[in-house]
Amino acid sequence: MEQHIKKLEQQARKLETSTKERKSLLKQATDYGEDFLSSLAQKPAYVDSESMGKGVYELPFEEKPKDFDHLLAVLKSEVDKPGLNPASGKHAGYIPGGGLYPSAIADYLAAVTNRYTGVFFSSPGAVRIENMCIRWMNDLIGYPKGASGNLTSGGSIANLIALVAARDDSDIKAKDFSQSVIYTTQQVHHCVVKAIKFAGLREATLQTIPMDSRFRMKTDALEEQIKADRKDGLIPLTIFASAGTTDLGAVDPLNKIGDIANRHNIWFHVDAAYGGFFLLTDHGKEVMSGIEKSDSATIDPHKGLFLPYGSGALLVKDGKKLYDSQHMSANYLQDTYKATQEASPADLSPELSKHFRGLRMWLPLQLFGVQPFRAALEEKLLLTRYFYDKIQDIDGIEVGPDPELSVAFFRYVPDSGDPNTFNKKLVNEIHRDGRVFLSSTHLNGTIYLRLAVLNFRTHLEDIDLILSVLREKINLLE
Repeated sequence: MEQHIKKLEQQARKLETSTKERKSLLKQATDYGEDFLSSLAQKPAYVDSESMGKGVYELPFEEKPKDFDHLLAVLKSEVDKPGLNPASGKHAGYIPGGGLYPSAIADYLAAVTNRYTGVFFSSPGAVRIENMCIRWMNDLIGYPKGASGNLTSGGSIANLIALVAARDDSDIKAKDFSQSVIYTTQQVHHCVVKAIKFAGLREATLQTIPMDSRFRMKTDALEEQIKADRKDGLIPLTIFASAGTTDLGAVDPLNKIGDIANRHNIWFHVDAAYGGFFLLTDHGKEVMSGIEKSDSATIDPHKGLFLPYGSGALLVKDGKKLYDSQHMSANYLQDTYKATQEASPADLSPELSKHFRGLRMWLPLQLFGVQPFRAALEEKLLLTRYFYDKIQDIDGIEVGPDPELSVAFFRYVPDSGDPNTFNKKLVNEIHRDGRVFLSSTHLNGTIYLRLAVLNFRTHLEDIDLILSVLREKINLLE
């Protein structure tokens, strides 16, 4: 047996690379990254590819190793070329992601050291960093000292945890789920509907509250609906408001909603995944006034802080309510319970095993300071306003309401023919061209194009190019 173990050890030791091998791999990877970033300005924002990355299937998992140069070449041609390029400053569709370089360095360090941040006992310094990030975001929202939260993979999981915390805090039982009511608008992110299902509340009633002309929840209608539901014997459970809808960038009247939630003792959650970090700006503070009245909020650092994808956060005003909802003990973890100076992330979310996500947020905030982030967010607000004003110089353009944050929507109305058909062709032509990327949506059967400005690399020259491409494609299709 010993000989067999030794033989296996020789083979297994190949997994531990030497100093020379590590330096070589790192240099190749760094060179690849530098080539990608240095040529980013010349790269298209979107590549319409027939193969759609099928070339990766030419590399099956086999017993024999493959050369790193060859693997990088496949990544370049099959992964980093086709489809949408979220790193591009010319990507202004959906809600753009970030990709700060120091965050990549942080992920490298977190992966190499492989610190486990599920419980404070295992990596106290790493957990302190994550909790430091959460406290900073709670301060930004305006939550008190007892607030808590968790770094998640994104807004979807954050919204799910919030809904479960609200469900548990209400102390409703499974038999009451069909009598429970959740209030929102048609503009709520679809992940909230998924969260309702995942939280076991599929039988609950989802009351869609009417919106005003700016696609914001009508608070009078909300209060009337709550009163009517209580009269009918239903159980008002949660209000889901938005601080920057993904579709249109609308911000619900949070102050008034907070007052209504307080009067009726209903958990008030704000999905600020997209808009939350605009609180760093004076405009954002004004537009989102009242967010501090919420019981919980979702906010995504991979949006407003420009971090790589996989960086979300849930914030809860009363941290004990989150702990009571999520905490569970296990016999094999008994040694960890003696370290209680800081809250353990595993006690505040469904996750036990988790990546050291906090480092990718902590490092750039330390390296750059907060000021450049605030400046970038203010720039995005102004760029959106600039686009909104300039696009109206094109004859035939019809715009939506003034942008509240950094999303604007519009359409072109041709002299003849169906506008929906024209705008479908227009967005397809923009995608086929690829220099810039815009997305489309539909409101009550009407198709609109969307501009969403939130990439830290998007600047005035990129907005001017988007305007130029729009003029060119409209003229081409007319």
